Amino acid sequence: MLIIQSCVHMCSHLHAVGWLCCWHAVAMLLKSFLSCCVFPDQTFTAWCNSHLRKAGTQIENIEEDFRNGLKLMLLLEVISGERLPKPDKGKMRFHKIANVNKALDFICSKGVKLVSIGAEETSAKEGLLLWCQRKTAPYRNVNVQNFHISWKDGLALCALIHRHRPDLIDYSKLRKDDPIGNLNTAFEVAEKFLDIPRMLDAEDIVNTPKPDEKAIMTYVSCFYHAFAGAEQAETAANRICKVLAVNQENEKLMEEYEKLASELLEWIRRTIPWLENRVAEQTMRAMQQKLEDFRDYRRVHKPPRVQEKCQLEINFNTLQTKLRLSNRPAFMPSEGKMVSDIANAWKGLEQVEKGYEEWLLTEIRRLERLDHLAEKFKQKCAMHEAWTSGKEDLLSQKDYESASLMEIRALMRKHEAFESDLAAHQDRVEQIAAIAQELKYDKPTTFRMLRLFDVSSKTLITFYNAVLESEIRNGIMVWGTKCQDITKLYKLLNIALKICGCMNHQALQVTYDETTIRPVKHLVPLRDQMLQEEVARQQANERLRRQFAAQANIIGPWIQTKMEEISHVSVDIAGSLEEQMNSLKQYEQNIINYKSNIDKLEGDHQLSQESLIFDNKHTNYSMEHVRVGWEQLLTTIARTINEVENQILTRDAKGISQEQLNEFRASFNHFDRKRNGMMDPDDFRACLISMGYDLGEVEFARIMTLVDPNNTGVVTFQAFIDFMTRETAETDTAEQVMASFKILASDKNYITVDELRRELPPEQAEYCISRMTRYVGPDAPPGALDYISFSSALYGESDL
Repeated sequence: MLIIQSCVHMCSHLHAVGWLCCWHAVAMLLKSFLSCCVFPDQTFTAWCNSHLRKAGTQIENIEEDFRNGLKLMLLLEVISGERLPKPDKGKMRFHKIANVNKALDFICSKGVKLVSIGAEETSAKEGLLLWCQRKTAPYRNVNVQNFHISWKDGLALCALIHRHRPDLIDYSKLRKDDPIGNLNTAFEVAEKFLDIPRMLDAEDIVNTPKPDEKAIMTYVSCFYHAFAGAEQAETAANRICKVLAVNQENEKLMEEYEKLASELLEWIRRTIPWLENRVAEQTMRAMQQKLEDFRDYRRVHKPPRVQEKCQLEINFNTLQTKLRLSNRPAFMPSEGKMVSDIANAWKGLEQVEKGYEEWLLTEIRRLERLDHLAEKFKQKCAMHEAWTSGKEDLLSQKDYESASLMEIRALMRKHEAFESDLAAHQDRVEQIAAIAQELKYDKPTTFRMLRLFDVSSKTLITFYNAVLESEIRNGIMVWGTKCQDITKLYKLLNIALKICGCMNHQALQVTYDETTIRPVKHLVPLRDQMLQEEVARQQANERLRRQFAAQANIIGPWIQTKMEEISHVSVDIAGSLEEQMNSLKQYEQNIINYKSNIDKLEGDHQLSQESLIFDNKHTNYSMEHVRVGWEQLLTTIARTINEVENQILTRDAKGISQEQLNEFRASFNHFDRKRNGMMDPDDFRACLISMGYDLGEVEFARIMTLVDPNNTGVVTFQAFIDFMTRETAETDTAEQVMASFKILASDKNYITVDELRRELPPEQAEYCISRMTRYVGPDAPPGALDYISFSSALYGESDL
């Protein structure tokens, strides 16, 4: 019977490691029997009953109840989850031995060695101890170093319970000087809420200098097993929360993209009609204001939109990377809001913008010429009006009526001179008319008056000539009656005829007096001053051209060089992705710091435009070329940085966090006994135990094929990290999420609102409740939710 009791004791040790090495532990039973180890019956009777009651039975005395081997076989079936051979029903001694042998044969059939099992026992013990240390590390007055005196004050047991179920114990009210109270509290809570039978006695533990190590290990193993389900649920909830967090973040990025794309497209839609407006202003001042508004658009309104366009592309690429890494379908923006659609709209904007600027400059040149013509027109009109001043009054005078013949002759000569002067001014009138036609200028006080005066003056002259001719004839008739002197009359007629003939043939000899010369003398220095001012203006314009060209000839090649460098920088930089990122960030900062040179060039360009300079033979780089190059440079560096960020994102999505890495490294180092960077299988098994894994022999063998595919017999740190990376990867599948929900739902095909709110944080719970559809099924209670379709929708396999 001692072998049976020893088997039971070691089966309890098996449970202490969560059945991770079931058959090795049973093998240790035999070793225990051979070494005649005896353990307290009370502890193991309670432990056996905690398992046998799952089969609807129990024991009262280990030696008696396990004697025939029937309940021993039943205990192994409960522990292993497998069916043993049919037991013998007889009561003879050989029947009992046969049943015990069937139990032992079942153990041997699992390939368990009955020798050299000390390492396994030690590893299992260390694994359970490390698990306890991790769980109780945050608690005051708890320092678990072993399985005897570290548990005497009861605080370690209470800490284990509080760590997993803080609602059951108020740890802050526990006192280290009340060990019996602490132990009884732990025993009562464990029995009432965790279904862990009371195996130990508080007084025995407190009053014993060194409590029984096997008994405490057995009892603590029950907590390990009890909390395995809770940890499984916690792991499932954490997985769901991570999936939902990723989904919520992706949805937020999608909404931001849609919003930013809509705003950018709307801005382009509003801006293009403004740039397409080609209604010219009539004054240089108004056109200069249009040019200033365009400068404000380029300097103030457009740069933020350039940044938005760049950010939109970055957000789109980042979102697609995250969706791909989390096994989500690619994001498809609304119709007309694809990156290509925005690029086409932006291209159209820039084409219209270029056309608008060219039109503005052309109009300003035209108005500049018109202003020059208007000034010329004004000067010529002023000179002509000055010449015509008083001419109408002169021509309308009738001073010839009372004049003598000699006086009339003088008037005739004066009139002949006026006609000659009028003919000379006719060319000036035609020049003024031509300028006015180009200007489409018809001011009443200028051109209209000029034309009317031209017509009226000719009419007056014709009328004056007719009147004068009539008066001469009348004079001849009067003198004929008074003077019968035929000779005088003949002479007078000849003189009159000569005078009339001179009106058509006599050349005009104009004599200017001082009044005529004075205005001309005044215009000479004025003209000289104007020429000097024009020379100074042209020299200033040339300085502006050279000043702009000097800057542009430096900035243009600098931008081209940086563009070429960026295209190679991510390839040429050695080191990690983080080092590449740091180098690119420094590169970006250097580019941003260069912005002051661009601003200075913009200032020089503005001065050139204000001076109406539209050509520059000293450089091939226009301001438009520099602007486009600068925008492309900023976009390229931002896109390159985003590519490296996505590479890091990809790496991290398949890897682990720094905190997890530190924990994995600490566990590996703890079980790397030879300090050679490798663990043997037993140490690896213990390491997994310490990290909360509850694995059977078959599952552990599968894991070993993953971490040691070449059967070298060791597990390297890299292989260990690769395995843990696969286990803790941030990526999930719809099936994994369904399995996690199934755990929270206690294996049901639906989940309730109460279960979601109990297992998940409020934000994630409400997110699920608002999106899950009602579960339709015969077993569905009111309010049941369908987590299967919801999980599929998260990965694009169905619609939410």
